[in-house]
Parts: sequence; C-alpha cells; structure tokens
Amino acid sequence: MTSFPPPLSGSAQDETAQLRPRFDANGLIAAIAQDSVTGEVLMLAWMNAEALEKTIETGRATYWSRSRTALWVKGETSGHTQEVIELRVDCDQDAVLLKVRQTGGACHTDRESCFYRRIENGALSFTRNAD
Repeated sequence: MTSFPPPLSGSAQDETAQLRPRFDANGLIAAIAQDSVTGEVLMLAWMNAEALEKTIETGRATYWSRSRTALWVKGETSGHTQEVIELRVDCDQDAVLLKVRQTGGACHTDRESCFYRRIENGALSFTRNAD
C-alpha cells in the first residue's frame, strides 16, 4: 500500500514541500541514476509507487521492470548495486534523480553506463564508457 498523496494542480505542484509524485497513466515515473561523484548519467529506468517507497526506505535503488512486470532491486542478481546517496524530484514531480554509489557496471551489458553510444555527424559510434 502506497502512502503518497495525489499530485496538486498547476503551480501548486511545483511549489509544494510535500512529496507528491506524478505517476503516468501506467503508474510509472522515470528514474535517472547518476554517479554521485562523477556526475555521469548511468541509466534510465522506471519506478512505480512501491519501488519509490522501497528506494526511500532502504537506500537501495529499486525499480519496476516493465519486461518482467516485477520489482527489481538493482544488483540483487548481478551484484552491481546502487546505494542511493541523494534522491531528488523534478519541478512537477514526474521524474526522479537518484545520485548513487555504483558498484560494478550500471548497464546490463557490463558497461559503466547505459549511455555508451554517441551520435556524431549523424553516425552512431560505440565507446566503452560514456566519456
């Protein structure tokens, strides 16, 4: 059972001091994981209300797997964990930013970041990391 109050209307949502996440029609909110030291964007995933609550409660990044339709604690099978150092929400609370201490690669491909491709001059290039 989730305990988040519903979002407010208009600018009241932008200025509230309460956590009132605005989940989409599927009950999800975008979650961006960023390295807390380097600032590198590691991955984009999705959270439902339960995943957001568990992340807040445990300090371990917990997501909603759309393909498995189940909660997914980052690293529970791979060992590549994300310890949440700071959790932020954007202005209208329809996205969250997790500043994390990443252990191992964040990407399921074993890369440090899921953003390992770069578009340059209209062409896609691959790099080991997103540097």
